[in-house]
Amino acid sequence: MSADAIFQPLQLGPLTVKHRVLRSSLGGRWDNYDGSGTSTRIDWDSKFARGGVAAIISSNAPVHQRGMLVANYASIDTDERIPFWREVVRRVHEHDCRYIMQLVHAGRERILPGLQASPTGLSATDSPEPLNGFQAERMNVEQIREVIAQFVAAARRAREAGVDGVELAGAQGMLFTQFLSSAINDRKDEYGGSVENRARFAVETVRAIRAEVGPDFCLGFKISIRDHMNELLPWMRSGNTLEESVQICKWLEEAGLDYLHVSVGGGFPHPRNPAGEYPTANVVATYDTLISSGSRTFRNYLMFRTWPLNKGFRWWWERPGRKHGIEGINLPEARAVKQAVGIPVLVTGGFQTASVIAGAIERGDCDAVTIARPLIANPELVNMFAQGLDRAPRPCTYCNKCLFTFLEHPLGCYDERRYESREQMIREVLSVYAGAPLPSEVVGATQL
Repeated sequence: MSADAIFQPLQLGPLTVKHRVLRSSLGGRWDNYDGSGTSTRIDWDSKFARGGVAAIISSNAPVHQRGMLVANYASIDTDERIPFWREVVRRVHEHDCRYIMQLVHAGRERILPGLQASPTGLSATDSPEPLNGFQAERMNVEQIREVIAQFVAAARRAREAGVDGVELAGAQGMLFTQFLSSAINDRKDEYGGSVENRARFAVETVRAIRAEVGPDFCLGFKISIRDHMNELLPWMRSGNTLEESVQICKWLEEAGLDYLHVSVGGGFPHPRNPAGEYPTANVVATYDTLISSGSRTFRNYLMFRTWPLNKGFRWWWERPGRKHGIEGINLPEARAVKQAVGIPVLVTGGFQTASVIAGAIERGDCDAVTIARPLIANPELVNMFAQGLDRAPRPCTYCNKCLFTFLEHPLGCYDERRYESREQMIREVLSVYAGAPLPSEVVGATQL
């Protein structure tokens, strides 16, 4: 199959991207503890822009310190952050690449709360996060309105920084997911119960941002179409049905979205996101960092390092990938959404083969794909597609060592099988630190 379908421009509302492959949100603890940015973050994003992606969806940018997933992520919570993001955009634009900032509030899904955050995460519920036991505080209506205002202010700052659009992080267990999901949201007020009530927080946020930024600024929403919570822990309810999530997508479109970004999984990490191997040794080596963060983390640590419990958990974790495959695992959900809405649909899910991507676009499963792990393995992947390759010579193996290593080490590919030597792997991982420090007027450090 020809890759021509990939290299066609795509209109995301007022934003035109040059083709149909975007970089998905890729984190990495590249920044300062207080949420100010660094040259490493800029070099990290710039290398994917050089690699040929049409647009970069940023690592999740917290709209408030209490909503930070983990420390050392550049935030967008104050006006002092604007100069840093303006510099990021300038550097990415040098490579004819657009930049979309992903705005996030983690809610109870916080991995390592920072010093500036409360010990409990805000949420739709006061039940702790199920896998690790991160504590939660049920938000009242006043707090909901405050968080909506934080998203609106963050979108305004993003626009002032010159980014090309913003995407709301509503997938993989972030705060919007906690309201949307029938497996998580146990409220009895106007923000809980029926699917319309569970969608209210997200819909109100989209409307408020659209009113603030106007019609000529790109606004997207990343959503988990199916929660599959019972694939994470078998005793949990599955969560939203496909029909419920498709209806939510229609309401979000009516509220003012320019595109939808389809994913799955009501928490993060999740067996479907990222689908693939469960790297037990890497988990044991780094999971101890979390032991004091949640009520169930010590239990998990013992399970992850104890045979045969760890073998059983790995078997359970890898079931979805074995059953459904990894590349394109979310295409059925994307197809259902695309058939129901009139705005472009992006989808993530292990993509790294040009013919697979082109086929999905030509069949009408989606309008574009977003890529994360395969770009960590091969930052030049899109340039390879343009040169006629169907796949990188050394493709991503979906070993997931990148994900389960980032708590203690730089984000990168840690599959030594893909390198000539361990030394070569380490050089590649550390190469992003080569940039010069940023001047103080660009960093936007927190003022105490």
